Amino acid sequence: MSKVLGVDLGTSNTLIYVKGKGIVLREPSVVAIDKQRKKVLAVGEEAKKMLGKTPGGIDAQFPLKDGVIADFDITARMLANYFSKIHARGILSLPAVLVSIPQGVTEVERRAVEDASYEAGAKEVALIPEPVAAAIGAGMNITEPKGSMIVNIGGGTTEVAVLSLMGVVVSSSTKVAGNQFDEAIVQYMRDEHKLLIGRSTAELLKKRIGSVHPSSDTGELDVRGSNLRSGLASSVTITSAQLRKALYNPVQQVIEVIRRTLAMTPPELSYDILERGIMLAGGGALLGGFPRLIGERTGVKVAVAKQPLESVARGLGRLAEGTGDYDFEFRAR
Repeated sequence: MSKVLGVDLGTSNTLIYVKGKGIVLREPSVVAIDKQRKKVLAVGEEAKKMLGKTPGGIDAQFPLKDGVIADFDITARMLANYFSKIHARGILSLPAVLVSIPQGVTEVERRAVEDASYEAGAKEVALIPEPVAAAIGAGMNITEPKGSMIVNIGGGTTEVAVLSLMGVVVSSSTKVAGNQFDEAIVQYMRDEHKLLIGRSTAELLKKRIGSVHPSSDTGELDVRGSNLRSGLASSVTITSAQLRKALYNPVQQVIEVIRRTLAMTPPELSYDILERGIMLAGGGALLGGFPRLIGERTGVKVAVAKQPLESVARGLGRLAEGTGDYDFEFRAR
């Protein structure tokens, strides 16, 4: 195919790879809608700036939830907007689109992703399991008859998979991921400091001083929000150690999924993983101390992909370029 796109359709962010050009678009998976006129007002970064700040008639939302489409129409319009931006950059048609999907989606959820892609302008669509795309994008060799483990911590889901011979042998997933880390921080600030903060502030805290292991503590940060007692604007100083406490429960749930997947892995492949280690991808891989904590709790060495936020998109890109060695088939509508 002369023109192929790889679309990492994530709960929090959408990345698009164009064959021969690389990753050409990185935008939040957010859409702002005029509810009365049902008109799209903003998409992506512009829409994300509106989160928590819109009047009653405007709704800024994430049309995907837990890795799957929650609002079909808005998802299709968001994709159409992104495809239009790419078109403006010189891609004149969209004959074939590769889209990543979580490993354990239902047939209905698969069809929703295909249909949304068709509605947005794709002529042909191929769905690629997210763990496979992430592993390829992280540079893992999954063509051999040896076990490789990928842990992809995205915005809406964490997917853990053991791969061999380009296929998924064992996999597990949880809806505990980046968004749930943010929600845990919001809840901690409410419970411990009686301070109401938004998701964007929680995300900023996580990125700036987030830590799940003492070795990765980076300091402190002043946080502004609304005092739940007085209703007035207030601020408190939060440390990495406090965030570690806030993140404890969701982080332990992710580690438990990894441990459970290791326990389900056939013995022949378990030795390979012990030898090769675990690869972390996705935005959650950047959380301070996470690789070290997972290594301590599993007894397996852990590495982080060179560009964890782009692993899935880069894996789709390799397939688009014909260098990914994974068998897939495009389907026309």
